[in-house]
Amino acid sequence: MKIYRAYAKVNTFLKITGLRGDYHELMSRFMRVESLFDELSFFKKEKSEFCIIGEFSCTTQQNTIYKAYIALLEYTHNPALEKLMQTYGVKVTKRIPAFAGLGGGSSDAATYLKMCNEVLHLNLSIKELAEIGLKVGADVPFFIYGYDSANVSGIGEIVEKFDEPLLKFDVYTPKVEISTPKVYKSYRTNFFDPIDLQEEQMLKKATSLEILHRSTPEQANDLFPPALKEYPQLKQHQKEGYYFSGSGSSFFKVL
Repeated sequence: MKIYRAYAKVNTFLKITGLRGDYHELMSRFMRVESLFDELSFFKKEKSEFCIIGEFSCTTQQNTIYKAYIALLEYTHNPALEKLMQTYGVKVTKRIPAFAGLGGGSSDAATYLKMCNEVLHLNLSIKELAEIGLKVGADVPFFIYGYDSANVSGIGEIVEKFDEPLLKFDVYTPKVEISTPKVYKSYRTNFFDPIDLQEEQMLKKATSLEILHRSTPEQANDLFPPALKEYPQLKQHQKEGYYFSGSGSSFFKVL
């Protein structure tokens, strides 16, 4: 069976722009990490229940791939999709660490949606797949679009391609399991200071390298200070020249 790659991402910068109910609106640059990816494929199975094989610490029902299946089924009501998943399971070779700010679960979900769209000839547009993916997670649309680099805003649903060279990264993930909701809650309570529209527009136009060169890790990512507050052990893992991705716990450096 064909093997599909689900690439990781880093946030070369991440700034909070405001609130939308319980959600934080953001302005961020997502960039694909060419050297780090999971591999997904379908495999023939005997039992009819939904099956995912891979190194996951969650239940099948909690897995983003299963959530993507449910979202796709609710959108298409396609019996061929049910038949596919009764006959085939999903094998995932995990290389992207979990709870790492690298988008592994979101990338897996996006790749699964694209696999089903291709195999079943569903003819869903990229925009439709992104709408379905957003129900699974805020980062999923970026991976659906498949851009090397993009400005991501709103709560993740606005993805705009950004033309810049794809950078090479050294990425490392300390064994610190971070709760994204906990980091956002700490940001809202202790660090809330959204950027204004002028700064947002400036960030949208600047390249990732320009922003990284003029920013400290704390300035580049609004979630780094609250992550340090909630998980002070991160400080001992931080190396010179490395930046923090998403809500962590991964650090990256441009090579």
